[in-house]
Amino acid sequence: MSSKEELEIEAVVENLPRVLDFVNCNLENKDCPQNVRVQIDIAVEEIFVNIASYAYQPGKGPACIEVEVKDDPLSVELTFIDGGVQYDPLAKDDPDISMSVDEREIGGLGIFMVKQTMDYVEYEYVNGRNILRIKKNFDNEEQ
Repeated sequence: MSSKEELEIEAVVENLPRVLDFVNCNLENKDCPQNVRVQIDIAVEEIFVNIASYAYQPGKGPACIEVEVKDDPLSVELTFIDGGVQYDPLAKDDPDISMSVDEREIGGLGIFMVKQTMDYVEYEYVNGRNILRIKKNFDNEEQ
């Protein structure tokens, strides 16, 4: 069994608290461990802020966030959809974290963290829309 909710919102950084509230409200009654919620919040912030900052620049546009909580296995799948400039954040090489901050190229660390903390990350471009899907299992995570 699963439950799926959707939020359509203007992709502006000021709407991040509403997006986080929306996601967390969907996790509240599902025994999601605190450490997993923190990882999900960081991923949501990274992805939504990137959409708000780059997808429609210099203008503004909508974003859709879908949250589907599944029971078997207990997990959450989040889908971020925007109609902005086509951009695959997964196409960029991962940053070399063995280098110092001063030596590394700017950018890429946030999506790298998303890829490291989520169980599944996928991007596709369909019918003029960027679609980024992340999934996190939490039935086997320690609280």
